[in-house]
Amino acid sequence: MLRRAAIIARRRLHAPAHALLPRHKTARSLYDEMRHLTRAGGDFTIHNYAAVLEDLSEDATTVETELFPRAALDFYTRWNLEEKITDEEIDAYKTPERGGAQGDYRRGMRRKIANAVDCLRTHSNSKRASIPIPFTDSGSETIDWRDQGQTKCCRELYLYVEEGRLSCTGVLRVQNASIFPKNIHFFGALLRRVAADLDMELGVYTHVVASLCHDRSATNC
Repeated sequence: MLRRAAIIARRRLHAPAHALLPRHKTARSLYDEMRHLTRAGGDFTIHNYAAVLEDLSEDATTVETELFPRAALDFYTRWNLEEKITDEEIDAYKTPERGGAQGDYRRGMRRKIANAVDCLRTHSNSKRASIPIPFTDSGSETIDWRDQGQTKCCRELYLYVEEGRLSCTGVLRVQNASIFPKNIHFFGALLRRVAADLDMELGVYTHVVASLCHDRSATNC
């Protein structure tokens, strides 16, 4: 009995941090939880929310909603992966209601992904494989809270290898739950691309949010 208790205690002590967080099989389940928790709407905010998504397949990271039909999700993911986009697609799908400048992660994304791949290919145990998304075109010393292009919702993606699988922690300044489908569709596609480049299986994604709101009815986001 004592030995069993000691083993359990040791496992808890050395368990991955994400093992202690709420876990979801699909992004739809995670989306539903965030929408439910913030259902009061408006400026109701949950601070320091965190949860784990276990399945990073395309199906599991696709959450279609009225705001984000499949075509819009595909457009924004391709946009943020810095892929070729036509003017017609921009006119058809890009709207302020779907995130605006705060959700625009396109600039330099190819180079950032290549850097993360090179990092983990060189040192699979590295803690430096990060994809920063702070500003559009300038450094942090120019921070201006009035500029939505500087106050990006997602701040950084931290990629790491655990038990031979590629996992990721996303740190967000704010998450409007209604915008989550766009974010997770992009994150999932990015991670699948990196995993393929590394010839590695996918692990889990941990979603860490400083301020969680229901939708864009929240002010000063």
